[in-house]
Amino acid sequence: MSEVRLTQLSHGGGCGCKIAPGLLADMLRDLPAASGFAHLMVGTETSDDAAVYRLNDEQALIATTDFFMPIVDDPFDFGRIAATNAISDIYAMGGTPILALAIVGMPINTLPVETIRAILAGGASVCRDAGIPLAGGHSIDSPEPIYGLVALGLAHPDHIKRNSTAKAGDVLVMGKGLGVGILGTALKKGLLDEAGYRQLIDTTTRLNSVGSRLAPLAAVHALTDVTGFGLLGHLLELARGASLTARIEAGSLPVLSAARAFAEQGIGPGAIERNLASFGADVAFAAGVPDWQRRVMADAQTSGGLLVAVAPAEVDAVLTLFKMEGFADACVIGRLENGPARIVVDA
Repeated sequence: MSEVRLTQLSHGGGCGCKIAPGLLADMLRDLPAASGFAHLMVGTETSDDAAVYRLNDEQALIATTDFFMPIVDDPFDFGRIAATNAISDIYAMGGTPILALAIVGMPINTLPVETIRAILAGGASVCRDAGIPLAGGHSIDSPEPIYGLVALGLAHPDHIKRNSTAKAGDVLVMGKGLGVGILGTALKKGLLDEAGYRQLIDTTTRLNSVGSRLAPLAAVHALTDVTGFGLLGHLLELARGASLTARIEAGSLPVLSAARAFAEQGIGPGAIERNLASFGADVAFAAGVPDWQRRVMADAQTSGGLLVAVAPAEVDAVLTLFKMEGFADACVIGRLENGPARIVVDA
């Protein structure tokens, strides 16, 4: 543990650093679409998890980048979380990672070299767990600590899983428990005990490698991971991409056990309010949904779980794959149906 608390050096933490979806959409509105490239399979059009470029009939290259400021104070854990989060985008497209590059921005005059070295070591350990080399990167002297990866992966072009190809009748499966941003805020306030911290680390450093096993399943129609925009934000992207209504059951949502009490007390990152404000009229809550559950659904997840849209007949197969990979919280949270692109949350 560094003498300087990493979370005190940054104005945000983890995927809670992300620019709010409404503001981001406004910033990107006038940029030209990445069209005119015959081999570009996935670009910016549907806010998907990564770009995909067809190399040949058997291989597609998946490319992504993700980085943020500390969500925890332990430098090794920070590096692990950031690397796991970045690689998740490869799995969310149905790919297998092959290579990573480090993105490093550190306040050189504030943090000791040993602390920075521990952050890098944490990231490298996750790359080893994923079976890929950390083959280089780029570093700068910055006022706040920033760490993440560029991640590259491969998949068969026919197995790429987009966030925009769900079908009416699909069942929604969530792979990890919600509440990471809430736990991170509790940690920053000095309220999180050792058991809660361990739960935070266990979920944020669990690689979403099950995505590679879900990819060949034709019944898996759409796939994404839940990160900074919360469950509601990323589910809304999925619903908009398919022009469908997503209906979820608030009571069925997996919530990290250590996060619930904090959620009920109103503890959580500012990203919750930013996310809720961005969704506007596109999310309809039933009257019986309590405020704490609404906040959990908008909580910014760092290294969150995969969200799967799968045909009803193959739900059990998908859940079995999750359980085999150690995702004990994986469960059905709702379904997709014909209707306007929005989310309906039932109590």
